[in-house]
Amino acid sequence: MKLNAAGQSRLATTGRQNHDDPGLTLAYVQLVTVYRIRGYALPSGESTDIYADGDRWTTDPVPGAELVAEGWLLPGLADMHTHPGAGSPGEPFTDSLLRKDLDKHVDAGVTVIRAPGLAGEPPGWFGVDPDTPRAFHAGPWIAQFGQFFDGWGRRANHAEMPAIAAAQAARTGWAKIIADWGPDDEPVPETVLRDIVTAVHEAGGRIAVHSQQAAGGTAAVAAGVDSLEHGMCLDPELLAQMAAQGTALTPTLTVITGSLELARLREDSPRKEWYVGGASAHPALVAAAAEAGVTLLAGTDSRPHGTIAAEIRALAAAGVPADVALGAASWTARDYLGIPGLVDGAPADAVVYDSDPRADLSVLDKPRAVILRGHPARRRKR
Repeated sequence: MKLNAAGQSRLATTGRQNHDDPGLTLAYVQLVTVYRIRGYALPSGESTDIYADGDRWTTDPVPGAELVAEGWLLPGLADMHTHPGAGSPGEPFTDSLLRKDLDKHVDAGVTVIRAPGLAGEPPGWFGVDPDTPRAFHAGPWIAQFGQFFDGWGRRANHAEMPAIAAAQAARTGWAKIIADWGPDDEPVPETVLRDIVTAVHEAGGRIAVHSQQAAGGTAAVAAGVDSLEHGMCLDPELLAQMAAQGTALTPTLTVITGSLELARLREDSPRKEWYVGGASAHPALVAAAAEAGVTLLAGTDSRPHGTIAAEIRALAAAGVPADVALGAASWTARDYLGIPGLVDGAPADAVVYDSDPRADLSVLDKPRAVILRGHPARRRKR
């Protein structure tokens, strides 16, 4: 590639067959705009001037590159627990709704998502379309018979679960197990979860586990799962073990505490006692997890999509330090997925803010610009 006379674009030379003479290949030139952002890169806060050379960042200066925005730079936001493409639980998955949901994520500055469970097989463009976030997914939820939402996921007995999870993880990198469901339901036994973890890891994948019961969370941590989703009612004594073995926690704090007031209005019952008790203790559990060194991942779980900023603020309100809460939806999350930040050779994603979001998390609602796969996906006029 070379710069044109104005220095504003790189010239990409590509071959095309001559239809009059199939043996002759014609060369043509395509102009590719180079975009630039500059400011203070988080988490370090160091002054940075960086260029998108296609879908990779470079610090090599490109004269005449288009300056998209300047300010405080994050390597894109990440929603680490989202289920786009379907409406209410049990409703079918549609490509059209999937794209609408992903558009809302991008509006919010999200450049990568992890979907630990989808209501249907995603289309071929999912995760690669230039206008949608990068994506990791676990395919359909894998649950015990009689548990989880009707119409969603796959049911399996304990003997079948390891092979099913391993096959899914071999195909998409992740599998998702519903370890427990209602307060009266039996959780997946620890021995079964251990077999699932072994099978998935041997397949080269990772395993996410849903848990909202103390027994299910205990079994999941003992089995060494890669990520614990929700973690409501988890015994705080297990946090040190999670930190030591690298089990991440995606607490989905907003959706769990958001149902708390309604739950308190219900008639007294074992189910009410379970939910009110677990949800009330959840913020303190999340703060303790951060203090214990557990990797926290920010995820929104439910509709509407594009609300990751609210989840970050909920983490901070619970007592998680602002930089840790922000990292849970940015640099920490990307590192967990194996995606570098604002460094040479990294995928060219970023979100730019007018001021430091660590000092004021409300600025997350108004990104100056969103860079996705090397091009400006959103730009706010001054």
